[in-house]
Amino acid sequence: MRSTAVIALNVFRESVRDKVLYNLVVFALLLIGASYLIGQLTAGQDVKIIKDLGLAAISVFGLFIAIFIGIGLVSKEVEKRSIYSLLAKPIERYQLVLGKYAGLVLTLAVNLAVMAAALYAVLAIMASMTDPLIASAWERPAVDPLLLKALVLTFVELAVITAIALFFSTFSSPLLSAAFSLGLVVAGRFSADLRNFNQVIDAGPATALAQFLYWVLPNLASFDVRAKVVHGDAVTGGYLALATGYGCLYIAALLVASTYIFSRRDFR
Repeated sequence: MRSTAVIALNVFRESVRDKVLYNLVVFALLLIGASYLIGQLTAGQDVKIIKDLGLAAISVFGLFIAIFIGIGLVSKEVEKRSIYSLLAKPIERYQLVLGKYAGLVLTLAVNLAVMAAALYAVLAIMASMTDPLIASAWERPAVDPLLLKALVLTFVELAVITAIALFFSTFSSPLLSAAFSLGLVVAGRFSADLRNFNQVIDAGPATALAQFLYWVLPNLASFDVRAKVVHGDAVTGGYLALATGYGCLYIAALLVASTYIFSRRDFR
């Protein structure tokens, strides 16, 4: 356990020193700030636009961090041949995989917190500059605690995507890992449509394949409650717990598969 924690902290330090990571955070913060200016173009809807664009920016830039750093967690060590020195130390291969994953998830959590704080700061400034009569007509307050529910599920989604990138990183090159990960993310966004595939095409084998893919692919759409939160619709605690539990189970399955593949690789 201690070895896993040490590896995770080293991954976090490396990620913090990565210039690409800083650029992504800066761009996310700029986009969140720019959303305030864009919101001024639509009278009475500016707060919703700020929330929607802010949450979207956090999700998109978090996605880039999860994939483009996640794909190099293991493959980078193999390409640099530093994997030999790591495996020579008294650590198990599963500890290396879990430590790499935990380090990137920690990095994501810190950056998500920074971007969330920036979004709330923009909303607080906007609320202080808005006439109280106009603010009273808003469906939800500007500094809305319900945004935290969308942020929590965004974090769970990014943790799933990180596990996907790590899985492909254990046996593929960075370029192929990026392509596979992005493809799986896109498929996961629309996997819910496969459930009703039989209503579109009445073909036995195709329907069976669609049902199989529906259960195997990650249902990333279940983590997207941004529209509900922005428009003040209820996101129950039960749904939050169910979606988080589903994400944790999918992550666990991917980590088990990743450690199994990595443990059987021959680096000689």
